[in-house]
Amino acid sequence: MVSSGEALTTKVTTGSPYRLDSSQVLRASSALLRHMNLQQQQKEERSEKKTLIGDNSDATDAEDIPIINEPVWLVLTTKRHIVDKNRLKPGKISVPHSLNTSPSLSVCLITADPQRAIKDAVSDPSFPSSLSSRITKIIGYSKLKARYQSFESRRQLLSEHDVFLADDRIIMRLVQTLGKIFYQSSKRPIPVRIADIERVDGKRIKRDQKKKSTNDNSPAAFASPQTVGKEIERTLGCIPVQLAPATTASIRVGAINLTPQQLSENVETVVNGMVEKFITKGWRNIKAIYIKGPSTTAVPVWLANELWLEKTDVLENDAEESKGSKRSRESKKRKSASDKAKPLGRDKNFKRPRVLEEEGEEAAIIDSRKEKLRKQKARALEDTESSK
Repeated sequence: MVSSGEALTTKVTTGSPYRLDSSQVLRASSALLRHMNLQQQQKEERSEKKTLIGDNSDATDAEDIPIINEPVWLVLTTKRHIVDKNRLKPGKISVPHSLNTSPSLSVCLITADPQRAIKDAVSDPSFPSSLSSRITKIIGYSKLKARYQSFESRRQLLSEHDVFLADDRIIMRLVQTLGKIFYQSSKRPIPVRIADIERVDGKRIKRDQKKKSTNDNSPAAFASPQTVGKEIERTLGCIPVQLAPATTASIRVGAINLTPQQLSENVETVVNGMVEKFITKGWRNIKAIYIKGPSTTAVPVWLANELWLEKTDVLENDAEESKGSKRSRESKKRKSASDKAKPLGRDKNFKRPRVLEEEGEEAAIIDSRKEKLRKQKARALEDTESSK
């Protein structure tokens, strides 16, 4: 997708290096979409039956219509794990180009009890009609917990709807209720705020903790139909963000039916939102940013020059060298000590030599050998003289 002579990432010439280069994001988006379209064309040529799946309402020409509306993922790696519980809660980031623009979109809304209040709000004349036609199911938390206990019922619910929205007051309780069938898929519930918020002079009033503890069993208060409609429309125009306590996060930022310019704008918006709200220490904690398709390699968008987060994480050269030399000396001492302590004859094929216990005995043997040699030489000389 990128020639070998071109640089994968570019450094900014002015300003802070901890920001995206718009030209690099656009290049990566163009290369990725071009490669994904080429892959789909090859699949279409190999397949016998051509089918159109997905939302292709934005395509104008028949040749530009993709076979499958494949998603584009943003892969973001950090230098340290994300362990803050507030940042690990499900969230959302508003993007300029929504992924839920299809008029035939099926939305399931999960609310706090009672569900009748939200059903009345959706059926109210002041509620947007274009939005009410797409909300095909409204279910309260208690009924969801009672009706969908088996895996088969949850699978059926997952397949019947395209998007799942959940009241932000019960979003954390849905993890155990819906289980891995939902949370291992790309249809995890997106939090939406539909509660009635009391404001004074434009400022939100927090509920008293004592009242909250005493009124846990009281029915939840919902906002007006107009407010609920605006919040749902705004949520459908957002991208869900659900992080894990790890160093890698994958977020769906687009699809193959977007143009390179639209995809690059979504990528920049999501990265800025992640830095401001979800990533601890912001840009300093980001290691690399990539974009990829379901079956493509990751295209680099931004790479950090420093692999450490704080300067205290880096050892000084002198201290590191002294520690290394000290470590090498200690290893040599241990090796020499182990060599001395190693007994002889441990190998089965090794023949242990005869060890003399006393030096005097060894000297006597050497002298006897020398005397024997002298006698042999003298005898040899006598034999030569007699022969002459």
